[in-house]
Amino acid sequence: MPNLIDGRAIAEKVYVDLRREIAELKAQGITPGLAVVLVGDDPASRAYVRSKDKMCRELGLHSLKLELPASTTQTELLNRVEQLNADASIHGILVQSPPPVHIDEAAIVRALDPRKDVDGFHPENVAKLVLEDATGFVPCTPLGVQRLLIESSVNINGAHVVVLGRSMIVGKPLALLLMQKNAEGNATVTVVHSRSRDLVEITRSADIIIAAIGRAGFVKIDHVRQDAVVIDVGINRVDDAATERGYRLVGDVAFDEVSKKASAITPVPGGVGPMTIAMLMSNTVKAARQSL
Repeated sequence: MPNLIDGRAIAEKVYVDLRREIAELKAQGITPGLAVVLVGDDPASRAYVRSKDKMCRELGLHSLKLELPASTTQTELLNRVEQLNADASIHGILVQSPPPVHIDEAAIVRALDPRKDVDGFHPENVAKLVLEDATGFVPCTPLGVQRLLIESSVNINGAHVVVLGRSMIVGKPLALLLMQKNAEGNATVTVVHSRSRDLVEITRSADIIIAAIGRAGFVKIDHVRQDAVVIDVGINRVDDAATERGYRLVGDVAFDEVSKKASAITPVPGGVGPMTIAMLMSNTVKAARQSL
């Protein structure tokens, strides 16, 4: 049996450290504050926002949850962002993605104060990631994946990491993060995607495979070499009449077969997901600390 990488347990370790940092900041008169803005009532987005707000309150952070109707205009949303930029009690701002189709999401991201962009998508924070400037904010899921590997004693230094997926949310920032010239990076990173040739041959050469391609069960046993480490970022709904909800959540990795070959693997759910929220809390505390 492979080593199951427990994202919930590792997230709890993160929260132990954060509670200490939060107490130190409060002693200096600073309560880290996070504002989460939800436009519309997409059920999945609403669930994510609820879980973020809940964790803020458990940690003792100042939490502001703004739920705006789907009819909110671009101008109205930009005005809300500007108000939050100017609010000294708010150190982190997250506008839940995806917004309604009439909202220009890129323009909203650019309107954020980069010092409060705890999602790490503002062009200034992307540039800081490229430049290895530690004052910037790294997107939460890539940061969570790196922390999972470190806490699981997976050697990143010199490893060949194959990332499936080239999104700005996961693939691209994760590649940049893991190839950084430091003790928590130094990987040789290959990014593959839907146009990659000889994809199976490439993934079979990996010491670490990170699947973030958005296709249920895409990574099969033939993609993985013996004793590789497999991190599954995917969250996909598949119909399942046997469940009460009529569906179940699965990752981008065919877990049952790949787990027979991997030396360590993350489950879905319970792997990367809890770490994404933990890293959002960590980025918010970092933003508060840097505001001093």
